[in-house]
Amino acid sequence: MQRLNEAKKKRAIEPWCFPVSIMGILILLIIFLPFISTDKLDQRGRSQPCNDQECRLILSESMPRHLKYPKEAPLFPSTFRTWEDLIHMAQHSIDIASFYWDLHRGEGLVSSHRSPQHQGERIFNLLVKAGLKRKLKVRVAQSAANARFPDNDTSVLQKLGAAEVRSLNFTYLLGSGVLHTKMWIIDNRHFWVGSANMDWRSLTEVKELGLAGINCSCMAQDLAKVFSVYWYLGEEPQKPVPPHWPTAYSTHINRTNPLSLFYNNSKTPSLVYMASSPPPFSSNGRNSDIDALLNVVSGARIFVYIAVMDYTPVLQDQYGKKYWPVIDDALRASAYSRNVTVRLLVSKWNHTNPAMVYHLRSLLALNGIMRGRIEIRWFEVPAFTPEEKDIPFARVNHNKYMVTDSCAYIGTSNWEGSYFTTTAGVSVVLSEPHSAPYSGSNDSSPSTNDNTTTIRDQLESVFVRDWSSKYASSVTIPG
Repeated sequence: MQRLNEAKKKRAIEPWCFPVSIMGILILLIIFLPFISTDKLDQRGRSQPCNDQECRLILSESMPRHLKYPKEAPLFPSTFRTWEDLIHMAQHSIDIASFYWDLHRGEGLVSSHRSPQHQGERIFNLLVKAGLKRKLKVRVAQSAANARFPDNDTSVLQKLGAAEVRSLNFTYLLGSGVLHTKMWIIDNRHFWVGSANMDWRSLTEVKELGLAGINCSCMAQDLAKVFSVYWYLGEEPQKPVPPHWPTAYSTHINRTNPLSLFYNNSKTPSLVYMASSPPPFSSNGRNSDIDALLNVVSGARIFVYIAVMDYTPVLQDQYGKKYWPVIDDALRASAYSRNVTVRLLVSKWNHTNPAMVYHLRSLLALNGIMRGRIEIRWFEVPAFTPEEKDIPFARVNHNKYMVTDSCAYIGTSNWEGSYFTTTAGVSVVLSEPHSAPYSGSNDSSPSTNDNTTTIRDQLESVFVRDWSSKYASSVTIPG
């Protein structure tokens, strides 16, 4: 009898068990599903290969007029050609993050095909056409304008209805800094990241380097999350940086969980992730730019080659100047402790900080007692004509990249402290196998380039070309 009563009680509660169980499962899914990455993880914690089977990564360069290299030197598609092709590829949207704009000469001023401003004018007009005639969604996130960097171009784009523009006031957001990012995202499918500003000089008068991704949705969509941070902060003039970014801005792609990407028809995957600065702009899961940079340096076993316009171990913000040896220490440790050769190619031009030479010489001072070696050279872009000499803020190597025996790092920041603490920037890090040296032509374009060497190899060839060129000269210690 007792067993019968127990059975009745059990049957009495059974109808409730199923809905309660189902509700419990649904609750668990709601709670934990957001934490399950769309990049399915393997047992090592790394993401499975990205499904972008047609992804192509292509270096692009801006070569100042009359800058010549030997015929056999590697050359890559121009920044102008790359931007032009990306605009033509766009079907739905063009998102651009930029420091400032100076492409357009103004109404009634027409550049001839031979003028240095022509390429900038061409890009500006293509963007106007994209927004007005092609009805694409064009968005621009930029640093707030000031007397030195006005917003004339983007004001025209807005006035015409060709683009929506949002400006970020870093004095309000962080106390100091600028949006120094240079990034394009097309249809969340293609992208470009590099050193070139939206400035006609960046196409014909300044030496630049960038990375384009064609049919690389995994990377483009992750970079789009960085752009979304800028877009959010530029929505209102007094919108503060949130203490915690919403889940929609989070990423599962980082140093410990990179994309495993087959690109340029490679048979071997490369590990790729995107980092950003400053830390308050980095959402959950996003590595900070400085952490990515330091990790690349510390991972080198044979060499670290760096090309950057400015190198100064100083941090300057609203509180003044202070010594900031974070990168300096990493380079010294690589040469001193791990027998690594460090080569630093920095720019010499009209606006070189005189203090920089003292910081560079301090790096050289330890040669002779280190297991490795540190070597430093200036890179100077000459003005070959009086016209070129008169162009302000031109004729300079504006590159911002690093290549080691195992990694490529392409960024948008100069190597000074505030660029990593209060200034917005992005970087792409590729860890990949070594292959054969690249020999290319700057006549190729993103739509036709099908080389199969790695970006790391290509970047090394760029550095070696510039390091050994007639435009480079050694930094030495007097006496």
